[in-house]
Amino acid sequence: MQRKGGRRGEAGGQDAETVEEVLDELYTTSPSAFVARREERAAAARTAGRKEDARRIHAARRPTLAAWAANLLARARPEETRRFLELGQALRQAHRTLDPAGLKELSAQRRRIVAALSRQAAQLAGEAGHRLSQAAQREVESTLRAVLADPDAADAWAQGRLEVSLTPPSAFPSGTAATAPSRAAPEPEPAPRAKSTRTTSRTRAKDELAERRRKRQEELARAEREADRAERHLRDARAEQAEAQESLRAADDELAHVRETVAAAEERLRAAHEDRERVEQNRREAEERDRTAAHTVAEAEREARASTRKVVRLGGRAGSWDSSD
Repeated sequence: MQRKGGRRGEAGGQDAETVEEVLDELYTTSPSAFVARREERAAAARTAGRKEDARRIHAARRPTLAAWAANLLARARPEETRRFLELGQALRQAHRTLDPAGLKELSAQRRRIVAALSRQAAQLAGEAGHRLSQAAQREVESTLRAVLADPDAADAWAQGRLEVSLTPPSAFPSGTAATAPSRAAPEPEPAPRAKSTRTTSRTRAKDELAERRRKRQEELARAEREADRAERHLRDARAEQAEAQESLRAADDELAHVRETVAAAEERLRAAHEDRERVEQNRREAEERDRTAAHTVAEAEREARASTRKVVRLGGRAGSWDSSD
């Protein structure tokens, strides 16, 4: 990751923008290449002296296959993404106002669009080299339904950095329109005071029961969201553990290979030492033979010279004898 100009953390925030761009890239990177790419980007930031940037990049967690496909969809189909987010706003508004006609129409749109967008996500993933299983495609659909039901989920998906699939809240309508509120009953005839008091008490009790049910429903939805977040954290931790175990296995394999290489090198070194000692011994013996031969040659040369001198001497005497005759 290159730095652009100076630091804009103090005067404009350019480094922060650069980190955001890197994170955007990572979360559309294939899950199988995510970790290697993340470490490469973090190392580049550390080398450039941007420790905080490197920390943020290294903290990114590899998305599941379904979450990655949902991220691809949000990035590759911006116009469909915008319209889908607008549909979610309209659905939530209709749900709050309990508009049966609006809910019915929008819910029909929801089913069609969720199915269409999940197919697009599967197509994008396939084009990127990863075929989505039926389970993964159902997770994409779950994420899209959550986006329609929950504004926080909508914001998370719009950023395109999901790590795990999202789950829609149970309180949101599954697709059927809410029952229209009943029309107001005609005003009752005046009744005795005691009966009116009993009616008021029953109405208050119903209201209190409805309020308790509403609170329990909210608590249940909140507990389900917390459970879902805990489950996502657990899956993330397990994914990290699996990566660590895989790295450990790879390191063990590499260490075993290196140890074998070292053992073979040590064996070759021992053999080389033995060869050197043998060659040095042969050389010493050759030197000894050379010295012996040199001594023998020197003795032979002396004897040859002595013999030559003797021959010359005797030959001179023989010549003098011949001349005297």
